[in-house]
Order: sequence, then C-alpha cells, then structure tokens
Amino acid sequence: MNLFIPLVVAGILGVIGAMVGPKAGVVFGIGLPYAAMGIFLAGFVYRILKWAKAPVPFRITTTCGQQKSLPWFKHAKLDSPFTPVQTMARMALEVLCFRSLFRNSVADTKKGRLVYGPNELLWAAALAFHYSFLIIFLRHYRFFAEPVPFFINGLDRLDSFFEIGLPPLLLSDVLIVGALSVLLLRRLVSPQLRYISQAGDYFPLFLILGIALTGMAMRYIEPFKVPIQEVKQLAMGLVTLHPYKPPFPMPMFYAHITLVSALFICFPFSKLMHMGGIFLSPTRNLPNNSRAVRHINPWNPVVKTHTYAEWEHEFRDKIEGAGIPLDSEQGAEAVESAKV
Repeated sequence: MNLFIPLVVAGILGVIGAMVGPKAGVVFGIGLPYAAMGIFLAGFVYRILKWAKAPVPFRITTTCGQQKSLPWFKHAKLDSPFTPVQTMARMALEVLCFRSLFRNSVADTKKGRLVYGPNELLWAAALAFHYSFLIIFLRHYRFFAEPVPFFINGLDRLDSFFEIGLPPLLLSDVLIVGALSVLLLRRLVSPQLRYISQAGDYFPLFLILGIALTGMAMRYIEPFKVPIQEVKQLAMGLVTLHPYKPPFPMPMFYAHITLVSALFICFPFSKLMHMGGIFLSPTRNLPNNSRAVRHINPWNPVVKTHTYAEWEHEFRDKIEGAGIPLDSEQGAEAVESAKV
C-alpha cells in the first residue's frame, strides 16, 4: 500500500491536469502555480526558522577521523574539522559531492555470514539525479527571462552535446530518468529498504518521474509538443504578475504544471527539505573543537545560582542551633591547626 497509493495519487494528479487543465486554464495554469509557490515559500521559511530556533546544548559533530589533539597525532581536517574554514570545506564536499554518501557501506549476508561492502551505485545515482535536476531547473529559466542569459544558452548546448535526434536529445533528461529508476528500484529490490519505506518516500519519486516524463513527451513526441511561445508568454505573465491564459489546448503541459505544483506544495512537508536542512544540521555545521573551546549554548536561559556558602550564611542560626558544624568554621579551624 505504501507503494500503490502514491503511484495512484501521482497518476490521478497528472490525469486531472491533462483532462481538466485545458477547460480550466485559469485555475490550472495560473491559480494553481501561484498557490503552490505561496505554500512552498511559506512552508520553507517556517521549517528553516523552526530549525534555526532549536537549541544546541553541546557540539554533536559527526566525525570519521582523528580529532585535533596532541602534535604527534595526525589530525583528519575534513573528517573532524577544528576550524570554521575546515568545517566549510567539509560542508562544501558534502553539498556538492555527497562525500558521506560515497563512503556509505551496505550490509548483506553471503553464505550465512554478515559482510559489508561499498555502495557506490547509490552515490552515483543520487549525484546524477541532483545535478541533472539542477541543470533542468536552470534550463527552464529561459521561459522566465527576456533576453535569455548567455549561460543558459551555453548550458543548453552543453546538455545536447551528442546531438542525437531532432530536437537533440538532452543528456540531463536521460540521466534524471535513469537515476530515478535506480533510486526507485533500490527501494523495491532491497527487503530492508522496502520494509521501512513509507508513502512519503515514494510520492516525491513518482512526482519527479512524472514531471520528467511529461516534459520529455512535450519535447520529443510529436502529438504532445506545445507552442514554446505560448508557454513562455504564460511563464512571463506569472513572473511579472500579469497572468496570461494560452488560447491553445495543451493537455500534456497542464499535466506537467499540475505535477510541478504538487511537488512544490509537498516539498516543505517532506524529506525533500533536506535541501535546506543540511545547512542547519549541528552534526555537520559545527567544528569539533570541544576540547579547546567551551561551547555555550546561546539559547540557555539565565539560571540564578545559590551556592552552598550562601545557603549556609542564610541558615547559619538554624545550623548552629542544631549543633551541625559549619564549613566556614571547619575551614578556619584547619587553618589555625596548620599554623600551630
């Protein structure tokens, strides 16, 4: 059920967009994108602010190497950063290269024995998916800007470097579909992952896969191709707050934009928020210098202390009346005896 329900919901969203979109272009081409962007921005900001307000009482940096210590111990600067610069270098490798995922290992049983092995396929699929998604996202900027920035045209030429077919086959389209297929099959083939996978794990995969397939259909399949001028005019109208409804029926385009809107709506409330959360993770963004620098939590409330000496002074009469020796008197007697 965790697999079937997200698949059905994503399919229904695409069908509704394709069937109803042309008849209600104002709703699906204008109202839905505006609502989705508003929910996305509000939810994204809310989650970031909520995480930023979370107290960090002590450093909980995840380390994989030797902490900076005595001079004759070799310090692992990236696996156990000591300075802010080393921490930023570690974060950059994590964000840009998925360094920890590359070092991830997978456990399996072979001939009745538990063995650990590398898991580079997951790292390669994740890297291919994220970078192809980024390239596709940047390429779509041509619909929201006039004139089109020069680097967008250069990126488009680089993406169609092999010049296969007409229009040229884009490498990012192939990579994103292949990477999504690997990530989805990984959850289906592995019994352990299939057991812990929830509907929220499958739904974004199906949405992004539907977005990629509908976009490729509009580019490569003749019956589903759309007039680019109308699409750009609609996109420019959304950005400039002067909405425009295309006069032509474009079922595949409305299915595409409905799935994109659904992705934006569920983004802040799903695991996709790791895009912003990675920068606020205390296991990654703090240097491991707890031995050299005292970490004082800035969210700690001011606590009024009451020392034993102050307590003894406050209840001195009652303590003397009960015949209990006072620490101050014992200290004075010890000093006098030492003098003698």
